[in-house]
Amino acid sequence: MSDKMTDLFYALWLAQPVLQALIAILMFRRGQHRQFRFFFAYVVTQILAFALIFPIRHNYSVFFYLSWLSTAISVFLGFKVIHEAFLDVFRPFHTLRDLGTVLFRWAGLVMLLVAGVVSLSTNSAQTVPWVQAILTAQRCVRIMQVGMVLFLLFFAHYLGVTRRQQSFGIALGFGLFAVVELGVIASWVGQHLGTVSISLLGMAAYNCTLFIWLGYTLAKLATRHADTNLLRPQRWEQSLTDIQHPVPADSLIPMFEGMVDRALSRTQASPSIQPDAAAGAAPSPAATVAGLALHGFSARAGSKK
Repeated sequence: MSDKMTDLFYALWLAQPVLQALIAILMFRRGQHRQFRFFFAYVVTQILAFALIFPIRHNYSVFFYLSWLSTAISVFLGFKVIHEAFLDVFRPFHTLRDLGTVLFRWAGLVMLLVAGVVSLSTNSAQTVPWVQAILTAQRCVRIMQVGMVLFLLFFAHYLGVTRRQQSFGIALGFGLFAVVELGVIASWVGQHLGTVSISLLGMAAYNCTLFIWLGYTLAKLATRHADTNLLRPQRWEQSLTDIQHPVPADSLIPMFEGMVDRALSRTQASPSIQPDAAAGAAPSPAATVAGLALHGFSARAGSKK
């Protein structure tokens, strides 16, 4: 690299821990680290990784192992951060949130299986298997991050999510960086970009991501749209709830309703009684049955509350 490229490279690299420290301090002061624990852990981990890696950057062997270890930790925390943003988006819908948690667990398992298979099936003298596994897992997480951003862009209106929420900003930052990184990897595989250009583009994209997170951290926390039509996710929530907790067929409420309906139909079918005679007459058996049924149904319904 030329001197200008080297200065630009170090300027972009040194700016990252400064921005990350600002994000961590602001999150801690505003109490946001409790709501987004994995995102806060991810930011702090990046700061610690820089503090360990930067001083030994000239020692290639130690630098190699520490950098890949920090990459593996970042991949894990990046996956957990996307799950955390997903849970925040579906916070009012408990059943959908539980379903999403199950899907994320299966996605994580499939990601590990794919990474293991790719690492074992790759016969490359330049890349060791465990490095190939980390790279494969990282690309899987990047694809999930892009998918999370697209999901929020298309379904934010149905879920009542505003684009000023911090969960949306976290996913947006990861998604934009993932798009750039995947594009850079494709360009590198196609030999359209060199190593220096790839490094500079990756660092510049990550710094833009840090600025996005810093802006969302500084901004006032936004709440969900209260006037948003949430009928569609409510129907999804109710459908999943009915599947998990079906109503038993032998419920007592339909039985009492049928008894009341039959008693009322018999009362309406009985011959009408003159008002003067009905004043001193005893109640009819059908009316007595209807009254007892209504009284029993009311008492049973009151006991159910």
